[in-house]
Amino acid sequence: MTDILVLYYSRHGTTEALARQIAKGIEKTACQARIRTVPPLRDYQSAEVQHVPDDGPPYVSKADLNECAALAMGSPTRFGNMAAPLKHFLDSTSEEWLKGVLIDKPCSVFTSSASMHGGQETTLLTMAIPLIHHGMVFCGVPYSESALHDTQTGGTPYGVSHVSGLANNGLSEHEKQLAIAQGERLAALTLKLENAK
Repeated sequence: MTDILVLYYSRHGTTEALARQIAKGIEKTACQARIRTVPPLRDYQSAEVQHVPDDGPPYVSKADLNECAALAMGSPTRFGNMAAPLKHFLDSTSEEWLKGVLIDKPCSVFTSSASMHGGQETTLLTMAIPLIHHGMVFCGVPYSESALHDTQTGGTPYGVSHVSGLANNGLSEHEKQLAIAQGERLAALTLKLENAK
């Protein structure tokens, strides 16, 4: 099975919900989703970070980056950028960059925010920058996905997004459709690139 890493940081559960929908899309193909998260920054300051949090998926390891065939990465927006715990992990991947472990692997990004104009598109674009710097092949959401035209909530061509509102609303049907489509497209691109080798 071809493993695709679905890596996210989620504060209130909405980015995690997107990650799970993306994983559904990945698993509609001949690929397998490997869901991972990152610890809050306070955990990095302790002597040793546990590899398995109290609940949810395990924390990401460098081995996950080496072993994955592609990466879907998500974060809530923080002033138009990714959250610090995810950035902290990416900043620790210099060795992987030097070795080129992510070169030519497909990637996609996803995000969530409390408001419609809460910095979703800048978050997606700034999350893509370090992945492109690693040599990854960026995969967005094409406008052939009808939900991208119809959505009144989240969704962008740069990656799926979610608008939670102040009440922390669940994913809309369009957001779910786009997340599944993004996962399926990322997996299809991964398989095409693997078959071309």
